[in-house]
Amino acid sequence: MRSSNPVFSRRGFSRSGGYAGFDTGQQPQAGNPYANSPYANNPYAQQQPQAVGRPYGAPPAAPPQTGVMTMDDVVARTGMTVGLVVVMAAVAWITDLGLPLAVGAGLVAMVLALVQSFKRKAVPALILAYAALEGLFLGAISNYVDTYIAHGAAMQAVLGTMAVFAAVLVLYKTRIIRVTRRFYRFAMAAAIGFVLLMMVNLLFAVFGGGDGLGFRSGAMGVLFGVVGILIGALFLALDFKQVEDGVAYGAPREESWLAAFGLTLTLVWIYMEFLRLIAILQGND
Repeated sequence: MRSSNPVFSRRGFSRSGGYAGFDTGQQPQAGNPYANSPYANNPYAQQQPQAVGRPYGAPPAAPPQTGVMTMDDVVARTGMTVGLVVVMAAVAWITDLGLPLAVGAGLVAMVLALVQSFKRKAVPALILAYAALEGLFLGAISNYVDTYIAHGAAMQAVLGTMAVFAAVLVLYKTRIIRVTRRFYRFAMAAAIGFVLLMMVNLLFAVFGGGDGLGFRSGAMGVLFGVVGILIGALFLALDFKQVEDGVAYGAPREESWLAAFGLTLTLVWIYMEFLRLIAILQGND
């Protein structure tokens, strides 16, 4: 499994290498919109999801199977990981954690995220450790930006992240956003291109000094900040598709940790892009 964050490519919950029903090599069956799902042959899901309610006189539905992922599982795990990020960010903010320690925590968090991304199964301890260290990094960076660059930037970034999450969720649930194979390819191409440009800009900044190629300052910085937020929004839709397919086809319960991990990575990405964008806009005032 690779994570949903635009920094990393990912296969999703599927062990066959496809993403949430994509690239499985099977033709969809007539009348079955989920025929390509990697969970179609899952031993926990031998029946198609049933419509709510049943005709009068029909036999009662079978009791729900245990050991499979549910939406409640995903919500609970995501609440734990995101909540831990928030708590540790508050600790770093209140204690005024120094930037060197914060950067160290952020680097370790990145390593843990990479390790989990390349594991075939979720390791809750790794995911929670990532969330804790990422929270320390975000809290210290947010405190620095809020204090020295743009007062109120942290709260604005939080509100912006919540707004993007809510908007993408509504658009996805109403099927205004449809996650198709083409959508997935576009999102991945955009993310890879964005990350490569940022890496080149960082190299120029490190060896050439200044702002590198200027992708993170001025008008170009604003443009790339907006692009980064939009890419994060695309990956939120991919996250929702993964969760929907996992619940519909009875993925094992431990897969809910992978869903929570992916959602947390994506939300952190969007928050950081908002924080950077606000710092550029207010810092130029």
